[in-house]
Amino acid sequence: MPISAEQCRAARGLLGWSQVELSKASETATKTIADFERGAREPYERTLADIQTALEKAGVEFIPENGGGAGVRMRKRKR
Repeated sequence: MPISAEQCRAARGLLGWSQVELSKASETATKTIADFERGAREPYERTLADIQTALEKAGVEFIPENGGGAGVRMRKRKR
């Protein structure tokens, strides 16, 4: 499931990351992230995967569409 622009923005918010920080973590151009988040363009599948992977490595969990809408949350930490 590719992530949505809304999930991307929410995930950055949970982490307190700027678009520049996500750009560095995902090795994606900042303009690509900005354009995606404002709905100006849909990145390539590979680019979306790189963005999602960077956010997941930082602790974000993506919640699939389940009737209540897709979302994000922080992964539970293991004790």
